[in-house]
Amino acid sequence: MSKPYVFQIIGYKNAGKTTLLCKLLEQLKARGMRVGTIKHDGHDFDIDHAGTDTWQHRAAGAEVVAITSATQTALIRNQPSSLESLLLQMEGLDVVLVEGFKQADYPKLVLLRSAEDLPLLAQVTHPAAVVLGPTAASASLPLPAALPRYERDEIGGLLELLLDEMSKR
Repeated sequence: MSKPYVFQIIGYKNAGKTTLLCKLLEQLKARGMRVGTIKHDGHDFDIDHAGTDTWQHRAAGAEVVAITSATQTALIRNQPSSLESLLLQMEGLDVVLVEGFKQADYPKLVLLRSAEDLPLLAQVTHPAAVVLGPTAASASLPLPAALPRYERDEIGGLLELLLDEMSKR
């Protein structure tokens, strides 16, 4: 199986990462691509809800719980996973859009809401472009000249950038 192209979308909380990821995902799907997503959550989360059978399995002490139906499967492990181990489960897809994992070594869209978010740009490797929120777009930010800039609603341009990056692989 082939490994998918990995493209990250990073930014601080409420920068618009999920909205942008979903818009790019819709465009890639419209082009017939098989797309996966991975989201890093900086907080603890729970996708299982009290009272369900799988919740009861976990509450009773199961380390791993799986649930499957005719149309979907979910696996819940009581352990963290690295981005690399998650990507191994996505072989055969064309592209995986990753929300978060700032330190990972893949091309990134760096979302900036305002000048206060500029330190993020210095913390990341492989920025492919900067995506500016409305406040950042109206400011004169000291960004590297060679780094492409887009406003958050320039989905067509961002899609073309992603497709261009994929073609270089």
